[in-house]
Amino acid sequence: MIYIKKTKRNSKMDQFLKKNLTPINVNNNNKILVEDETLLLIVDVQQKLINNIKDKQLLIFNIKKLIDTCNLLDVHIAITEQNPLKLGKTLEFIAGNIEYPTFEKMEFSCTKNKNFINYINENNFKNIIVCGIESHICILQTSIDLLQKGLKILIPRDAIGSRNEIDNETAFLRLILSGAVASTTESLICELCKTSNRKEFREVSKILKKSFSN
Repeated sequence: MIYIKKTKRNSKMDQFLKKNLTPINVNNNNKILVEDETLLLIVDVQQKLINNIKDKQLLIFNIKKLIDTCNLLDVHIAITEQNPLKLGKTLEFIAGNIEYPTFEKMEFSCTKNKNFINYINENNFKNIIVCGIESHICILQTSIDLLQKGLKILIPRDAIGSRNEIDNETAFLRLILSGAVASTTESLICELCKTSNRKEFREVSKILKKSFSN
């Protein structure tokens, strides 16, 4: 158990932080990811939802890098879709030609879908990388519910998004305060790869070198 001392801040965002000492349990968050214990969860990247997301092209670009890496390293991938009859299916650019396990939902939290929970339990996942939209709704509620089930949740800061920046920033802060692990797309790719001395590294390196152009 460690303690982080809070200092006086001016930002409204930091009103979430307590003035006194805040305990943080690091025991579950200080382990490097193991591929076969990890799931990449892509939340609700659907056409009618993505249209108004801030920096949506960069968001999609980073999610695709995570997908390509997980496919290369045999890391499981699953997709959720919010009310797909009205909001449409997952973007073709994201799903590609591979049929990933897909879980439809009406609730904002994916954990309300029993098939999704069964899928996690059957595969004995311990780590869930959560990306997609929207940060302050489905990402937030899903992650908090999964944290309460004892899973390690990793949030790539550059692979989640909302329509409004304040919602995205506030959700990310709440997620970290709730016990999720802050990360980035590139950091997670390297954590899954672990070494340059593996046969997949050349292809992983190509993924890392891809640059975003708007």
